[in-house]
Amino acid sequence: MKNTGLFLGGILTGAALGASLALLYAPQKGSDTRDQLKAKLKEMEGELDHMREKIKVKGGELKDEMKKKMADLETKIENLIKEYKNTLEPTHGPN
Repeated sequence: MKNTGLFLGGILTGAALGASLALLYAPQKGSDTRDQLKAKLKEMEGELDHMREKIKVKGGELKDEMKKKMADLETKIENLIKEYKNTLEPTHGPN
């Protein structure tokens, strides 16, 4: 999960830098360039918020899935213990 966040952060950072450099070297007025940079940063902030929300939802889904798997594993272990105890008990009745 942490690696996914770092990867997405790297992609966004690279995209922001690329867009900034392209705007800085574009032949236009400085005020137009600043306006475009502001607009692009706002857009990227929105995308980052959207990705954070998706990661949060995915994390919740993974947590729920892990809880279910742990409960299933506990049940299997309890059943194995019962089976093992049954094999240790004498199978024939009183003499």
